[in-house]
Formats: sequence, structure tokens, C-alpha cells
Amino acid sequence: MKIGVLALQGAFIEHINMLQSLGVEAVEVRLPADLEGLDGLIIPGGESTTIGKLATRFGLIEPLRHFAAEKPVWGTCAGMIFMAKEIGNGSAGRDQPLLGVMDVAVERNAFGRQVDSFEAELAVPVIQNGETRPFPAVFIRAPRLVAANGDAEVIARLPDGTAVAARQGHWLVTSFHPELTNDSRFHQYFLQLVENRKQGTGYRELAG
Repeated sequence: MKIGVLALQGAFIEHINMLQSLGVEAVEVRLPADLEGLDGLIIPGGESTTIGKLATRFGLIEPLRHFAAEKPVWGTCAGMIFMAKEIGNGSAGRDQPLLGVMDVAVERNAFGRQVDSFEAELAVPVIQNGETRPFPAVFIRAPRLVAANGDAEVIARLPDGTAVAARQGHWLVTSFHPELTNDSRFHQYFLQLVENRKQGTGYRELAG
């Protein structure tokens, strides 16, 4: 298995380190040619507008859309914004370049500024032991899921009910930063999604 991490800006090194700790080949993606031979892609946290503008500058927007149509992609924090079809009350792409592939609406910086960053323990039934062992989610200038439409499915919420993670087919988004923890269960979950896609099995067959 070979997983790419979009390395234009943001916390891409942390994702690469986590993948390598799981014995997975991880490569940095900066140009369209870097997508060749990948089984999946992670779009990291950072600054979504900057990521979108750099992706445009390096000719990555359409190649990324073609890649996402066929293979699993996971967006964390800014990556979730980049993948969404809607931001706030506007449509994707109105004020910044976005992939706009996942049928979710998000609100940027929904939890305040960086000084308002926080950690929360989430019950996430779809990950290993997710109902009995909470996931330590790190939120930094995080977006929130306003809506999951179509067959997009919310898979994690804060205790107050705020949606913070969703899955749609072979796509995954999280408001938080799993790569900034010592808990690899979300990365393992994404790798299982990738493996199921390679084998042609449905994403709903993923084991919790």
C-alpha cells in the first residue's frame, strides 16, 4: 500500500510519520505526477485558502478531483474544508479554490481562534474499540460539519452533538487532527477503507 500526503502546506509531516509508524509507504504530493501509483491520499490540516491557491498554482485541482473519483481521500481540518462542496452559506469555490467533492457543508473556524484550541474525547463506533475507548481529538482553529447530505454519514460528534467527522463512499473528513496524537486508530480506519477499495468491497463493510 502506498499513501500520499498533500505536502503544499500544513501538518503533512505528522501524517507521514504516523503512516510510516504503521509500516505504510508514505510519499509527499506536490505535483500531479506525484499522484501516480498511490492507493489513497490524505489532505492535512493547515490553512485551507493557502492549500487551495497552491494546488491551483501547481495544476493539482483537476488531477486531485480525478484521483478522488477513483480512490480514497481523507481530509483533516483544513483538508475537510478543501474537500467540501459548501462552506457556510456559500457554494464551493466561491471565495477560494476547493475540490468540492464531498457532499458536506462546513463552517470555518467554528470553535474560535488558535488560542481557543482544545482536546475532546470522542466516542467513534466505526474505529477499533471506538465505543469503549474514546478517541483523543485535537481541535485547532477547527471547522465543524454543518450538514452531511446525500449518502454522506456523520461518524463522530462532540458531547454537545456537534458533528466533527463524516464519511461518504471512499471519502473521509475530520474536523480534528488525529496525526497530532499517539492514537493511530483513525489512520488504521482510513487504511482499511483503502484496502477495501482496492479489493472492490463496499465501504459500509468496514469493520468497527
